[in-house]
Amino acid sequence: QVELVESGGGSVQAGGSLRLSCAASGCTYRCRNMAWFRQAPGKEREGVARIYTSGGSTYYADSVKGRFTISQDNAKNTVYLTMNTLKPEDTAMYYCAATSSLRIWSDPNEYPSWGQGTQVTVSS
Repeated sequence: QVELVESGGGSVQAGGSLRLSCAASGCTYRCRNMAWFRQAPGKEREGVARIYTSGGSTYYADSVKGRFTISQDNAKNTVYLTMNTLKPEDTAMYYCAATSSLRIWSDPNEYPSWGQGTQVTVSS
């Protein structure tokens, strides 16, 4: 069974940076695609970034391109989300997700495995 544990959230001022971590276990082929999603109060869960762990290719939501970077450390079975130039609209609960295969990377329904989330709050 896949277990995903996020960490690294916190409160920062606009323009600041944070790095989120997602430690994965029990993956085998089930974590071939790893992604970060976020959900703000009253809003739908939104795909932020995705990485294909076998090849390293990455995809980003337009709203975070150029500011966020998804990366992986295979030795530690960990995926990171480095967030720079944070804005108040980035405030949300951030979730790590994993799946073996998918069609639309930003569709949360494609991911059967989820972490518990880590809160990111950006103040103006």
